[in-house]
Amino acid sequence: MLFGLMLRLLGEHRTAVWAIIALQVVQTAGNLLLPTLNASIIDDGILANQPGVILGLGGWMMVLTALQAAAALGAGYLGADVAMKIGHRLRRELFSQVQAMSSQEIGTFGTASLVTRSTNDVQQIQTFAVLVFTMLAAAPVMGIGGIILAVQQNAALSAVVIVIVPLLVLIMYLIVRRLIPLYRTGQALIDGITRILREQIIGVNVIRGFVRQKHEAARFAEANRRLTRNNLQSALLVAGMLPMIMIVVNLSSVAVVWFGGHLITSGSMEVGALTAFIAYILQILLAIMMAMYVLSTAPRAAVCAERIQDVLDVTPALGLPAPAERGGARSSGGGVEFSHVWFAYPGAESPVLADISFTAVPGTTTAIIGATGSGKTTLLNLLPRFLNATSGEVRVGGTDVRTLPAGHLRERISLVPQHSYLFSGTVATNLRMAAPEATEDELWQALQLAQAEDFVRRLPDGLQAAVAQGGAGLSGGQRQRLCIARAMLRAADLYIFDDSFSALDYATEAAVREALAPLLEAATVLMVAERIPTIMGADSILVLEEGRLVARGTHAELLVSSPTYREIAESQLALDEQP
Repeated sequence: MLFGLMLRLLGEHRTAVWAIIALQVVQTAGNLLLPTLNASIIDDGILANQPGVILGLGGWMMVLTALQAAAALGAGYLGADVAMKIGHRLRRELFSQVQAMSSQEIGTFGTASLVTRSTNDVQQIQTFAVLVFTMLAAAPVMGIGGIILAVQQNAALSAVVIVIVPLLVLIMYLIVRRLIPLYRTGQALIDGITRILREQIIGVNVIRGFVRQKHEAARFAEANRRLTRNNLQSALLVAGMLPMIMIVVNLSSVAVVWFGGHLITSGSMEVGALTAFIAYILQILLAIMMAMYVLSTAPRAAVCAERIQDVLDVTPALGLPAPAERGGARSSGGGVEFSHVWFAYPGAESPVLADISFTAVPGTTTAIIGATGSGKTTLLNLLPRFLNATSGEVRVGGTDVRTLPAGHLRERISLVPQHSYLFSGTVATNLRMAAPEATEDELWQALQLAQAEDFVRRLPDGLQAAVAQGGAGLSGGQRQRLCIARAMLRAADLYIFDDSFSALDYATEAAVREALAPLLEAATVLMVAERIPTIMGADSILVLEEGRLVARGTHAELLVSSPTYREIAESQLALDEQP
């Protein structure tokens, strides 16, 4: 899978790859020719006492050395460049894939694992690619060329190679076979330690609040110990490989000198030929060592490639429709219709939503209320296709949302999510996520509608005030008002408010709803809320209970007809506030 993935990614870099191979061949050819020239200097120059031969051959050796250096620099640069581009493309593909995946699909892998796959795993493949381009491409040429030239020097002495090569291959096989499961376990342990760190950083206030620092420190220490132990085992195997190789290499060198000395004594071999033969044997062993070093990193890269390919192989349930569908009809207007909609998570014992049917027309506000876990947010998430209905149809503007291009559908919707999430940057960059071309006047107008203008003006830099990841440093009410302002910057047919006023006090909430009323007058508005005063003025209120639509009507009608709604209302409102 590793090499299959790399071959796919190298498709657009064929020219650079061939250039790398050509440069490696030039470099390797120089390595193979230098011992022959050196042997000629010894036999024809030094032993024959011919200074002209020495200078001439020495000059050629200098030229070859310069060519080797240039080829090595070129191959190294191109190899690093291609490897970095492979990493860039992998990260881009992973990011695009995750963006198209549904919450269920993301949950299958886990946030921590997806982060690790997009960073550490890609880095491992990049490292392997650099080694392949700088070492592995030269190893076959150097090894095969060295064997041919060594046999030419002395066929009988070349028998040493027949013993050495299988022994080194056996050593490599035994080490790699043990490394693969260790690396696979190690990547899973990295996922685990990333998950623990993420939980502890995000939940630091909860940990402090319940005085669980020692417990969490011990939890992290145990995960760290398991990862350290695994890494030590793999590192020891890799570290032990070099001494074993060097023992074989040194023993082979001793054997060559021993037998070569006897051949020189008997007159069957010249001194220069033995020198060249030793150089070729070393070249062969160096080629094998280079290949073994690269292949020792292959198991980790192979495990990482499997993990990355697992993500890329997912067919996102919420991705864009097939190209043939993109020319289909687009929705007109923001009317919403649910027709016998069911939704269940894969493997769940019971559906989250069961047989939901209702209609919301433009110019009206439809509120949704129910106990925690009754499926309110899930219902809203079906509209922008964050989730797909298991059965039934969800229509916007009279068109099934599953037949609409996801981008076109979401451009017609403005959403204030349940969790008021802000991104690192400034107030302005967060607001402009909804409308990148919005002017400062439009930003201030949106802030005014959301009753956020006053506190933003009090910030040291106003619209350019820094916002930390997640909106850290801002109160829950401030984050919620900024999210409302962000949604108001987009002119939409359908506005979705998912419990978007829960962090506001009653007075601020009333002011926000009053300011938003003219803007939302012609649109379809769907609103989830837990507080009765928030939804009392809605044109229609849907009451959900355990995923089923048990009642529908206005506030006054439901107080009479729905025991569930009346129970919720009585728990929140004084009797004299009820009609």
